[in-house]
Amino acid sequence: MEQINRIELRGFVGNVTLQEVGGKKVARFTVATSLAFNDRNGAAVIETQWHNVNAWEGKYITCLGRLSKGDKVGVVGRLRYTKFTGADGLEHNSTEIAAQKVAIIEDEDVLVCEM
Repeated sequence: MEQINRIELRGFVGNVTLQEVGGKKVARFTVATSLAFNDRNGAAVIETQWHNVNAWEGKYITCLGRLSKGDKVGVVGRLRYTKFTGADGLEHNSTEIAAQKVAIIEDEDVLVCEM
């Protein structure tokens, strides 16, 4: 039986943090995805979800320096759950997307930079 842990997102970049760790660049950024629907009363509702993404420079992720707030991006990766102990001594849970492929997209879905 094949096991699959894959997620695909297309949305807009929020905050971006670029760092260098061990000679490789890593970007930690948020992606907003929205769903539009009508509620029971027929009123339009837009529901926005924010996703945390962690992308390491590599074969399919090459131009992290071009990533900025407001960019439309496509992200392919896997879900990763982590536990950590905060400075307050309490245990916290975190969910993020470990990116395997990131692409900056322009109008009409034209690929600007595939990372």
